[in-house]
Amino acid sequence: MTTQYKLALIGFGNVGQGLAKILSDKHSFLKAKFGVDIRIVAVCDLYKGSVADAKGLDPAVLLEHIEARGDLKNFGDLNTDWDASETIANSGADILVELAYTDLETGEPAFSHVKQAMNNGMHISMTNKGPVALHFPELKRIATKNNVQIGIEGTVMSGTPALNLACEMLLPAGIIKIQGILNGTTNYILGEMEAGADYASALKQAQQLGYAEANPAGDVEGHDAAAKVVILGNLLMDLSLTLADIDCSGINNITAADIAQAAANNQRWKLIGTVEKTATGYIAAVKAMMLDYDHTLAAISGATNAITYTTELMGDITLIGPGAGRLETGYAIIEDILSIHKNCH
Repeated sequence: MTTQYKLALIGFGNVGQGLAKILSDKHSFLKAKFGVDIRIVAVCDLYKGSVADAKGLDPAVLLEHIEARGDLKNFGDLNTDWDASETIANSGADILVELAYTDLETGEPAFSHVKQAMNNGMHISMTNKGPVALHFPELKRIATKNNVQIGIEGTVMSGTPALNLACEMLLPAGIIKIQGILNGTTNYILGEMEAGADYASALKQAQQLGYAEANPAGDVEGHDAAAKVVILGNLLMDLSLTLADIDCSGINNITAADIAQAAANNQRWKLIGTVEKTATGYIAAVKAMMLDYDHTLAAISGATNAITYTTELMGDITLIGPGAGRLETGYAIIEDILSIHKNCH
């Protein structure tokens, strides 16, 4: 038996286009193997325009239009003048895919989008960390009230299934500590510095490769990793963390001398996010640390992410994979949809 899922996408940048590419290539496979007929019925992007078709938009055509024109305007009868709120109200979608820009101060506009969608009976998939890091208890409450599911796989390690693995398989083993390299930009910069580059040159290279934003503060000062620590602690340890609870510092003060000192001690610097339950409460931090060469996380190079779950029954389990990327993060939405499908059937 096949179940059809109609998606409304808010935002159509790299991640939305990555999802469209996956659906263009894998639609038949997902339908045959997993019984899900996934269709994009609406796209609304603040800058690129909005389109909708209740029967489904061809993802390949969407991508061709973006490639040729740079936007979704001049799409003929399928163009709408809907904003995000009107798209949620009018599209007839089953799942809202929230891909607007991330705001770690208010969670807006994404927070309002997902509240509206859930109150309209729509499931949620989002790669947007803002609402999850800032408002997760409220999101859970609204989801429960409306009997809908929230998928957030893409908020921590892109499409690498860090949350699905932990929630589905590792929670029964008793997760007592989580440590990880949760930001690929800083890991890349530290690797370049170890290879001889100074901080400014390594940062510039990361920006040229698209790893770092024009304003890199969210990455290099640790805020991005801190948001992920909040999400991990709240989701997997039933904590009630906020960003203010995270003891957070970044890599922007690490010097070539620091790198050399670590190497002399057979160590290397990594920006590590940690959340751990203790007898008196918890430890939640993002800190640059010197790790011995034989430490599992010390070997993680480039923009790769890694996370180690320390469990009561299984000891340490480490998952390594991409923490960003167009297809990689687009795939997180597929994981969310498959999880929603499983939980609803």
